[in-house]
Amino acid sequence: MSDKPPLNPHPLSEYVAWAGNRNREPILGVLKEKLPKQKGRVLEMASGSGMHINFFASHFDHLHFHPTDRDKEVFDNIKKLTSDHANDNIADPVHLDLTEPDSWFNPGDKNSFDAIFCINIFQVAPITIADGMMECAAHLLNDDGILLIYGPFRVEGRFTTESNEEFHKTLSSYSVPEWGLKDVADLKKAAANHGMVLKEIIDMPANNFALIFGRG
Repeated sequence: MSDKPPLNPHPLSEYVAWAGNRNREPILGVLKEKLPKQKGRVLEMASGSGMHINFFASHFDHLHFHPTDRDKEVFDNIKKLTSDHANDNIADPVHLDLTEPDSWFNPGDKNSFDAIFCINIFQVAPITIADGMMECAAHLLNDDGILLIYGPFRVEGRFTTESNEEFHKTLSSYSVPEWGLKDVADLKKAAANHGMVLKEIIDMPANNFALIFGRG
């Protein structure tokens, strides 16, 4: 779809589909550089409709992908897309709520993932989930594993482009307390609490960033 739909963060909305179709190719380029070249396991946090994980999985036959979300109502859509795309390297979706440590898999999953990615969540999610995200990543990732967080962010308190500042104002105009661009500095602080560090900031199209975190 070419026309930008009205802002709606629901994972099954036309707006989210529009944004996902716009950003999936650039993110794929980063994943091709960062994901393991041999067998491995990759987890997506906040998979939503499943559009991203199903698009990516078809490009990495050697990797096994694991969708997760806090909202179980999206699971049927994820499974439908997996079936429609004939992706046999995607597991069934699992409930993962970054505010509930009891949902962060069992002890057997410790250090069992090579990569975790999370796309376009922080502009509509509270920054407080960053602590859970980093603790969860520290538990699940192996020693060389990475956490990739994609989206628009402020950097050290400033907007890097006028369009990002306008987007922040648009989000803030909805009077939803958690909506708005978060600061990379706050993610770094949360990461440090759990032995994680920001390894790389990659400039992406449409004034977004791919933030690459790993163990310190």
